[in-house]
Amino acid sequence: MTISTEQAQWYAQTFATVADNVEQVILGKRHVIELVLATQLSGGHVLLEDVPGTGKTALARALARSQSGSASRLQFTPDLLPGDVTGITVYDQKQGEFEFHPGPIFANVVLADEINRASPKTQSALLEVMEEGNVTVDGVTRPAASPFLVIATQNPVEQAGTYRLPEAQLDRFMVKTSIGYPDDAATMRILQGVPEGRREAAPVLAPDQMTSMIQMGLTVHVSPLVSDYVIRLVDATRRATEVRLGVSVRGAIALSRLAMTWAAAHGRTYVTPDDVRDLAIPALSHRIILEPEAEFDGVGAADVIGQVLLDVPPPAENGQA
Repeated sequence: MTISTEQAQWYAQTFATVADNVEQVILGKRHVIELVLATQLSGGHVLLEDVPGTGKTALARALARSQSGSASRLQFTPDLLPGDVTGITVYDQKQGEFEFHPGPIFANVVLADEINRASPKTQSALLEVMEEGNVTVDGVTRPAASPFLVIATQNPVEQAGTYRLPEAQLDRFMVKTSIGYPDDAATMRILQGVPEGRREAAPVLAPDQMTSMIQMGLTVHVSPLVSDYVIRLVDATRRATEVRLGVSVRGAIALSRLAMTWAAAHGRTYVTPDDVRDLAIPALSHRIILEPEAEFDGVGAADVIGQVLLDVPPPAENGQA
């Protein structure tokens, strides 16, 4: 069953309402807010590679409050243990039984700050919950919150004492983006609001409405021509001379799924090639591994995806076929 025009219009209005609400806290970053919200509604997770002080924690908190959900923050350090992420089982002497103490991963929006500072063992604690939506501790599997979003951050400047995220873990993130510094006008508004204290977003949506939007996004129509376009883009990354490892099948699925949400967020019942083009760089660039010679020449992953978008012609149809 395909989403109706009326449902798509409601979806777009609700999406805009949440984005407007978050933008009251994160000024001048509308596109990033919409991208992160679309990722959550697509069942994915976000990797933010950004410098300190750009509002990553505020974004996670505002997004959670907007949907009447819970937010938690995990500061990743070299001595962080997997149990600090997932929670632990403790023996209760009064009750004479083991009791589970849930970790910060059991929240609707989880900010994993400086994820590349933790050891690979601790990083792997996130993999199951990011992929399956479940947490297994001492052989017992527990569901994560619903809706659920991990916003992981890493510092692109300071690399001392960090562990590079492996390709398999990078592939678990639906998009990679950055908030970046605000422009002069937004900075002025931020400074003028300093005497008032920290802004907090107001709840504008119930969690069950978010769940409905997630399910509704799955019914957006994707024509075979658009699916073929995604396939050709992904295949082109694997054949590019600058690339050692191209985009995986998971990457193609992520791009297609994100484009469905993006279409609904703009009030359409079908995905267009422009949706795919708009989302290709944030959804695909972190999934490719470049040849050392290309990196030495200053070629970036986003440059490769940009060239692929130029080389691969989009379908002539608008996506309704």
